[in-house]
Amino acid sequence: MFWVLFLLPAIVAAGLSCGRLCLAAVAAARPRPRTDEGRGLSCYEAAFLAGGPYRVADLTLVSMHRARRLLLAHTGWATVVDPEGRDDLERSVLAVIGPGGQERIAAIRSGTAAADAMHALADRLAGAGLAVPDAVRAGVGASVRTVRGATYLIASLATAALLMPGEGGTGRAEIAAWFALPLVLTLGCLAIARVEIHPYTRWASPDGQELLGGLDTTGDPLTALAVRGLRAVDDPQLRSALTSGRFAHRSQ
Repeated sequence: MFWVLFLLPAIVAAGLSCGRLCLAAVAAARPRPRTDEGRGLSCYEAAFLAGGPYRVADLTLVSMHRARRLLLAHTGWATVVDPEGRDDLERSVLAVIGPGGQERIAAIRSGTAAADAMHALADRLAGAGLAVPDAVRAGVGASVRTVRGATYLIASLATAALLMPGEGGTGRAEIAAWFALPLVLTLGCLAIARVEIHPYTRWASPDGQELLGGLDTTGDPLTALAVRGLRAVDDPQLRSALTSGRFAHRSQ
């Protein structure tokens, strides 16, 4: 019965990790009070709620490109044409590019997504009850990683138990069946999280999602980009410029 010593920590790991994920998911889905009833969304706000900081960075770059104040090349480089930014996010883009006037678009996206102006936008939307706070998103992500780690632990413990010398009265099939219970629990939680709170979790709160659903994306290319991501970009060269080097982050 030594295999039971492997089963007990597997059950504990499954129970604790799945319980933590459930609590985090409930916190993410909890309605937040609106502080600005009746307001609309700017393009920047819509982009953040639909795709997060990298979507906002894409929108800023395209907006500057369309205004011919920034040249986005299909090779993945951006060149400054007008060094004066019209708002904090554009000034963040120019600051990331620097005095040289040229920078890789992937680096500009990363730098703009981490800029103070982006944090201010996120805080403003969260304070208005339209965005999920960073702490809640971080809690869900950490909980998902905990469940994933518990799954690997259970599989390792099950393998160790099955490789032990046989004991009288307990077959390997029975041992595997016992370990299958916590394994099914963790895998089931991961599958549900993938469907219900993907991508751990949405940027927009329920109220923010409602406002996004009411936006008309047919008349304004920038609004379409904000809501739908790079799928809304018709120019293949511009899309190539924006997708160059973006393997680590996806915001479409």
